[in-house]
Amino acid sequence: MSTSHLLLGILVTVIWGSNFSVIEIGLRDLDPFLITGLRFTFTALPLVFFLRRPRDVPMAFFVAYGVLFGVGLWWVVNLAMAKGLSPGLSSLVLQFSAFFTVVLSGLFFRERMGISQCVGMALAGGGLALVIGVTRGASTTLGIALVLVAALSWSACNMIVKRHKPKDMLAFVVWSSVFSAPVLFALTWLQHGTAPFMALLHGVAPAAAGSVLFQAYVTTIFGYKVWNDLMKTYPAAQVAPLSLIVPVSGIATSYLVFNEQFDAAVWLGVVAMLAGVAVFVLGARIRRRQRVMA
Repeated sequence: MSTSHLLLGILVTVIWGSNFSVIEIGLRDLDPFLITGLRFTFTALPLVFFLRRPRDVPMAFFVAYGVLFGVGLWWVVNLAMAKGLSPGLSSLVLQFSAFFTVVLSGLFFRERMGISQCVGMALAGGGLALVIGVTRGASTTLGIALVLVAALSWSACNMIVKRHKPKDMLAFVVWSSVFSAPVLFALTWLQHGTAPFMALLHGVAPAAAGSVLFQAYVTTIFGYKVWNDLMKTYPAAQVAPLSLIVPVSGIATSYLVFNEQFDAAVWLGVVAMLAGVAVFVLGARIRRRQRVMA
């Protein structure tokens, strides 16, 4: 992976980590079902009127990506957080998608991992397991199970991108959101009736509005445009582990914004995850340089 792409990937994962605290702020004023629908409404609008739908992706896969991404990933994450899963721990559990993505890529695309990548994944996975193990008091079993479902949905989205490699990734993200929003609003109505929609008529708090817009334009449009470009360009084993930076940013932001406290073992796990990502990303480069020098 080129240095510029690597830095872009790191920037996106830092943004994604902070996004969990942004979601928490929005959930204080908006229904978890509704806030997700609003997020994808603004992801689609107004850009959908200015961007042509990419013709290199069959319509069925637009629908599949939109539903998996909007409902399977973010609606499920918001539901888990609404049921009490903390922003920091939500960002951690979701990163199991890195492992799911690498496994699915091996199954469907026969992508292989090198020794350094295996070591890096093992180290980062051990750190992730340590953090989850010592923070059970801040979560519920249901919440963790929900976010694991979301992680699998994200991995399935990655497989769609790798399979079809859309040329215009911005248009792909925007047009797939067209299929996310209606399903999310239907789920809102089925669960809560018209009450959440009527509440919108009385106005939205500035913090909640800012949360929705950040999620739509920064996290989704910018973040997933960059991420999906990386996913279609490089093997999943080179890209997916970068997402393990997300919980580091998520924990730091949750501490700064909500004063979420963590034991020393959590920080040890964070260090292990960062070390694992470093080994994963840099190990192959170091070995290549050593061979050249030899």
